[in-house]
Amino acid sequence: MQRMIDWNPALAALPLSGIRRMFNLAATMKDVIHLSIGQPDFPTPKHIIEAHVAALNEDKTHYTMDAGLPELLSALSEYYSARTGRRLKPENFVETTGGSEAMFLAITSVAAPGKEVIVIEPSFVLFQPLARMAGASVRRIVTTAQNGYQVDPQEVIDAIGPKTCAIILNSPGNPTGTLYPRSAIQAICVEAQRRGVTVISDEVYDRLILDEVEPCSVLDCNPDLDNVIVASCVSKTYSMPGLRIGWLISSEANIQTLRRYHMFTTTVGNTPGQWAAAAALQGSQQCVAEMVAEYRRRRDHIVSWIDAAPHLSGYCPQGAFYIMPSLPAGTDGSAFALKMLEETGVCTIPGDTFGESCRNALRISYATALETIEQAFERITPWLEQQSF
Repeated sequence: MQRMIDWNPALAALPLSGIRRMFNLAATMKDVIHLSIGQPDFPTPKHIIEAHVAALNEDKTHYTMDAGLPELLSALSEYYSARTGRRLKPENFVETTGGSEAMFLAITSVAAPGKEVIVIEPSFVLFQPLARMAGASVRRIVTTAQNGYQVDPQEVIDAIGPKTCAIILNSPGNPTGTLYPRSAIQAICVEAQRRGVTVISDEVYDRLILDEVEPCSVLDCNPDLDNVIVASCVSKTYSMPGLRIGWLISSEANIQTLRRYHMFTTTVGNTPGQWAAAAALQGSQQCVAEMVAEYRRRRDHIVSWIDAAPHLSGYCPQGAFYIMPSLPAGTDGSAFALKMLEETGVCTIPGDTFGESCRNALRISYATALETIEQAFERITPWLEQQSF
């Protein structure tokens, strides 16, 4: 009799990805338009590619320090010190394999059996499963498309209890593109610090701000970093997701612990990629401004197309490159997204991928050419007119 592997029960907390489910089906079809892909469609800027190639040619392909390439850590400290006005040192950082490892380390280092993590829903696919995998329970704060997925900070504060170990923030966010105002982030951070609760902030999209508003990091809202862990990466800002370079920011004492944890996950990062990331941070930022301008143009069009489409309720996201319109109440968004893919060839991501409360929603990515997005809506809009709910 064949014996099955006796898996760690914690793996049961990891769901089948709704993103993978849609991608796998779309891969069997022809003439599919993807409004589903969460990565920039721009080429990696030339000066970053040149730095990466130079590192390869100069034999910079060997192990670096486990905390990260010293030149990258120095570049990060200068970059964030200039942006936030807070003096940060290389010792405030640890390099990670993309933003995913950064969030894995942050969440699983704090979450534990008997503890509770507050997550604002819709939430990125990693947040709730990782908290549960670490044995913690999840308290969900539900937001909706009707209010642009903005969170009421008092609702978060009221949810803090004796078992709360962490609050996860993501602004601008995936899947909604919602940007929280400084007042909301500050109120949450102040109360979390007073109560000894860790704020884990996913700031991967912090440079992709589409309106003339002041961006806000939790780094701006705390007098010290003892209860703060910030995760970010170069993937979205500089269109280099495949190079897998991310980092965590916290107090020096916290980073010492996180560096030790990192040693037992990926040990060291991609060395040539770290040289490329340093070049990205230290080089001209014009490439970022150009990408943001194009995302803004796409955002403005897609908001109009969603407003004009029947059965979709939208809003105006201020960051990232996502929008998450809702369908009529009670709609099974997963079944709806599959039907729309099969009948129109347009691939989106069903809302329940990002939490139970958003089952009647769809995530749409506009990280693709405006002409392609327009073609997608030329298929979607007449099809929606034929649907009944």
